Amino acid sequence: QVQLVESGGGLVQAGNSLRLSCAVSGRTFSGLAMGWFRQAPGKEREFVAAIDWSARLTGYADSVKGRFTISRDNIKNTMYLQLNSLKPEDTAVYYCTVASSYGAVVGGRADYWGQGTQVTVSS
Repeated sequence: QVQLVESGGGLVQAGNSLRLSCAVSGRTFSGLAMGWFRQAPGKEREFVAAIDWSARLTGYADSVKGRFTISRDNIKNTMYLQLNSLKPEDTAVYYCTVASSYGAVVGGRADYWGQGTQVTVSS
């Protein structure tokens, strides 16, 4: 059984930074594409960022481009999301996902989801 465990969320003021982590266990990390989604209160879950197995291919939602950076450490079986210049509209529960292809992650067709970590940005 694959397990995804997010960490690093919290309460920060606008303009500050956070680093989210997603640790994967239960199966080989090899070949998996990964990504982050978020869901704000009263809104649908939305795509944030994705990264392929090699980390040569990354993609971002327009709303976070230039502020967030996705990365992964295939030795540690962990993915990261660096959140800079945070805005109140970034407030949401952030979920990590894994899938067999980059396209599946971007399309929200991930095989597994984490339990989420709360990010709250105050103005």
